[in-house]
Amino acid sequence: METLLPFALLCFTSFFTLTNPLGTMPVFLTMTNGLSDQERRAIVKRATIISFITLMIFTFSGQFLFKFFGISTNGFRIAGGFIIFKIGYDMLQARYSNAKLKEEEVKTYADDISITPLAIPMLCGPGAIANGIMLMDDANTYTLKGILIGIIAIVYFITFLILRASTRLVKMLGETGNNVMMRLMGLILMVIAVECFVSGIRPILTDILKQALS
Repeated sequence: METLLPFALLCFTSFFTLTNPLGTMPVFLTMTNGLSDQERRAIVKRATIISFITLMIFTFSGQFLFKFFGISTNGFRIAGGFIIFKIGYDMLQARYSNAKLKEEEVKTYADDISITPLAIPMLCGPGAIANGIMLMDDANTYTLKGILIGIIAIVYFITFLILRASTRLVKMLGETGNNVMMRLMGLILMVIAVECFVSGIRPILTDILKQALS
C-alpha cells in the first residue's frame, strides 16, 4: 500500500498535465467554431477514445520496441525526460499547442480533427507516450499495471468531461485563470521530467564509475 498511492498520484499528475485538457480548451473551441454542441460532443468522444487506445498500444508495446530497436530503458528515460521537460517549460510560459488551423481549414477538416490534431498529438503526444512506456516499465507487479491502466482511463474520462464543458469552463476560468493553471501544471511536469532524467542517467554513471575503478 505504501508504494501504490505514490505511484497512482505520479501516474495521475503526469498524465493529466501531459494531456493538458485545460490548455487544449481554447484551441478546441477555435477548431470547432461554428459547430453545434452535438457535433462538438461527438468530436470529443472520438478524440478521447482514439487517444486512450493509441496510448495503450504504445504503453504495452514499449518493451517490445526496446528489444526490437536495441534501445536501453535508461536511454529512453533520458530522452523522455527532455521531451517532458520541454512540454513543461512551454506550459510554464503559458504557451498553447502549436497545432493551429486557419478558419477555412476548420470547416474543411471538421470531421477529421478528432483524430488529428486533437487526439494526436494534442491529447496523446510524444510526452504522454514516453511517460506511459516509462511508467509501464516501473510497474513491476500486476497491481501497479492495473493502477496505471485505470489512471489513464480516468484521466481521459476527465479530459472528455472538461472538453465537453469547455465553453462554460473557458468563461468561468477566464484567460488569467487558465494561464495560472497551465503554469502550475507546467512546473509539476518539469519536476517529473527531472526525476525521469535522473533515474535514467544514474545507472549509466554508476556503471561508468564501476568500470573506471575496476
